[in-house]
Amino acid sequence: MKPLYTATAVATGDGRNGHVESTDGLLSVDVRTPQEMGGLGGATNPEQLFAAGYAACFHSALRLVAQRAGVDVGESEVVADVSLGQAGEGFGLAVGLEITVPGVDREQVRTLAEQAHRVCPYSNATRGNVEVTLTVA
Repeated sequence: MKPLYTATAVATGDGRNGHVESTDGLLSVDVRTPQEMGGLGGATNPEQLFAAGYAACFHSALRLVAQRAGVDVGESEVVADVSLGQAGEGFGLAVGLEITVPGVDREQVRTLAEQAHRVCPYSNATRGNVEVTLTVA
C-alpha cells in the first residue's frame, strides 16, 4: 500500500484513564473507562472515538459509491454502534452500522451500503476480525 496520509496519535497516562492527542494538536481529549465498565466516565473512550471514525469513513465511502452510481444521497447519515465485550481471554469489538438515505429505495440503499462496505478502509481493516452488521433504516 502506498500511504496517502498518516495520522499519528499519542496516548499518555493510565491507558483508558489517560489522554490522547494527535501530533498535529487538532485532537486532544481525556479518555476514561465508561461507568458501564466500572469506570468513572465523564470523558470519551476508545470505542466512541472508533465509532466516530468508522461512521465518518463509511459515510464518505457511501457518498463515493453513490456518486459513481449517479444516486443523490444528500441527506444521508450513518450511525456506528461499537460494542466492546469479552472474547475468550481478551476483548473484542462488534460494529453495527445503520444507514439512512431519505428518498432513496431501501434496496438501492442496501446495494450502495454493501458497495461502501467493500470500499471503506475501516471495513477493510476490520473484515474477518470484527463482526460488522449493516442495517438500512
